[in-house]
Amino acid sequence: MKMRLRSSTWWRVRRRIGDLAHDCRGVAAIEFAMIVPIMLVLFFGTVELSSAIAIKRKLTLTARAASDLTSQSLDSVKSTDMQNVFAASGAILLPYSLTPLTATVSEIFIDKDKIAKIQWSQSASVAMVGGSPQATLKPSPHKPKDTVTVPEGLLIANTWLIWSEVSYTYTPTVGYVLKTGLPMDDETYTRPRQSTCVDYPPPANSSNSCKPVS
Repeated sequence: MKMRLRSSTWWRVRRRIGDLAHDCRGVAAIEFAMIVPIMLVLFFGTVELSSAIAIKRKLTLTARAASDLTSQSLDSVKSTDMQNVFAASGAILLPYSLTPLTATVSEIFIDKDKIAKIQWSQSASVAMVGGSPQATLKPSPHKPKDTVTVPEGLLIANTWLIWSEVSYTYTPTVGYVLKTGLPMDDETYTRPRQSTCVDYPPPANSSNSCKPVS
């Protein structure tokens, strides 16, 4: 009796194992569960990378705009002019967040020995205030007479350059692939367009000085 019971039980177990081996129910769900994480990484990675590339491109245009707008000044700029330059340049980043965008515009003098030194420098933070970009001026990391490195092709003795720098930290909206902020920066050089140099702040005698700092 016991032998028959054991044989019957073993036969049922073997049949169940065979049925299980040929049972395809649930395979699609298992495959879906295995593929979804990979697909999500590809999807969100593409979205976040595309946004980062777009912001990097806009940051390059922001640096060019800040330098170009300053270099187009007739002979000097005031603090309000610099605020407008920073705000207008920062607007290029829209519709992406402007925070934390930091920009610096400096004038460089290249002396007779082709040594580049800071003539003046101004920094600002740009943010959205009341629905429009606003710039808040702040001290620059560069000081007058600081020596800086300039591309070899721009080292022309006794000339001035307008140098703009921008920095930004890209924070992914989703954060599925890029878990932390991605620091970005760019810079651009232009030459004054309508005068030999651009004074900041305007000289007291209201005339362009173009005198290197001493």
